[in-house]
Amino acid sequence: MSLLYSTPGLIAYGGLTLATLVAGYITFTGSGTQFNPGSFLEQTSPYAWAMTGVGLNIGLSVAGAGWGIWITGSSILGGSVRTPRIRTKNLISIIFCEVVGIYGVITAIVFSAKLGASPSLETLYTARNYYTGFSLFWGGLTTGVCNLLCGVAVGISGSNAALADAADPQLFVKILVIEVFSSILGLFGLIVGLLVSGKAGEFS
Repeated sequence: MSLLYSTPGLIAYGGLTLATLVAGYITFTGSGTQFNPGSFLEQTSPYAWAMTGVGLNIGLSVAGAGWGIWITGSSILGGSVRTPRIRTKNLISIIFCEVVGIYGVITAIVFSAKLGASPSLETLYTARNYYTGFSLFWGGLTTGVCNLLCGVAVGISGSNAALADAADPQLFVKILVIEVFSSILGLFGLIVGLLVSGKAGEFS
């Protein structure tokens, strides 16, 4: 089945069609000023952007860790029915998945140190606070998405490692190397998130 007729493809093309119709209606009815992303960005609280980034960071990271544990754990449990010896040493795959969630927790703690106390309305909408809010938002989103994809990658490679170990014990260490490289992807997201938010100061 091609991507066009799959469920995600239909949802994507349906959303694109709807957005095109709405944009065309706004443009051709003379109310094009309603579509103003710059005004939206200026009127939204930078503190809200920062908190959204922290929430996306920890939420997507934990979702990636849970997804990876689900994929790996089901294969370990299924394979250990026929080959009980794989139960213990394949728990390292579960640990790799859990590390992905820890990356999100570490980044959330670093980001929350920049939040401080909520500033008053008179001092909230400043250039420095906007920079901090957008930096924490994009840093959190980057780290969260990287950890989500990293968790899926570790889960799939860990699942295959368990099944390969059940078939041939000599394959475990070789596939574990691939799983380690999958786990490093989350570390890349952590580093990029810290770099993005590195120059952001506390809210004043």
